[in-house]
Amino acid sequence: MIMSAKPATRSIASIDRFQIPYRIYGQGAEVLVCINGIQQSMAIWVDFVRRFSHKYKILLFDFPHQGKGLVNAGSADVTLSEQVEILNELLITTGIQEKLTLCSASWGGVVAASFTIRYPHRTKKLILAGLGTKPNQTMIDTIARGSQLPMENRLEIAETLISSFGQDLPLKVKAAIISQFERMDQKALASFYQHGSFILACGALHQVIDLKSITCKTILLRGENDAIIDAEDLILLASEIPGSQIRTIKGAGHFLHLENDKLLDAYADILGS
Repeated sequence: MIMSAKPATRSIASIDRFQIPYRIYGQGAEVLVCINGIQQSMAIWVDFVRRFSHKYKILLFDFPHQGKGLVNAGSADVTLSEQVEILNELLITTGIQEKLTLCSASWGGVVAASFTIRYPHRTKKLILAGLGTKPNQTMIDTIARGSQLPMENRLEIAETLISSFGQDLPLKVKAAIISQFERMDQKALASFYQHGSFILACGALHQVIDLKSITCKTILLRGENDAIIDAEDLILLASEIPGSQIRTIKGAGHFLHLENDKLLDAYADILGS
């Protein structure tokens, strides 16, 4: 997936024990930071760049095990606290001092919410897409099936994920997911397995982060066909984040704008673009 806009900045930051590739698009006065879901890369935001770089300065980056993000030393596992500090240090590295709009996908919402709690003065708006308070039965079953597959069977792992909650993705995106898993090295794959175990062990999200301490404007997005985020659970999440709003996107699943770029109209309404 190639972004049509040329990045104003394209670089790699050395942050603690990690190598973090990042790009900055646009010259807008407002800053939009996009935070990937687990095993995604900054390429998932290609349509955001095309749509919103006229108004926003957009920061994209890859965590370790995403794209060309690397662990240079120590454990292959990357903790939630380390992910939050990667974002904080990247903002320092890039000199971004403005208040942020954080737009996240799936697990990226946990990082975004945690960052907002740790650095409440930095965020003015949270857009949390595909985030729930706990794994539903479909997610539990998917993690369980995946954990029983041998690590070398990368194709079947990818197909299990797609069949569980990515059925509505375009063929080219499904092919990209399969290709990503087939290329994944052993350390990255082991980290992916560990992340699944972590999700199950965490239980409810409020046991990991203090949702009630989020004070900025927060919008919760859910595709009406999302197989791993239940509608009732999103209502519970909204009750735990003061003043948050729910928006349900018709005809979409867990991957929202990756399934249909027309869904960017919903984001445009939220962003005022």
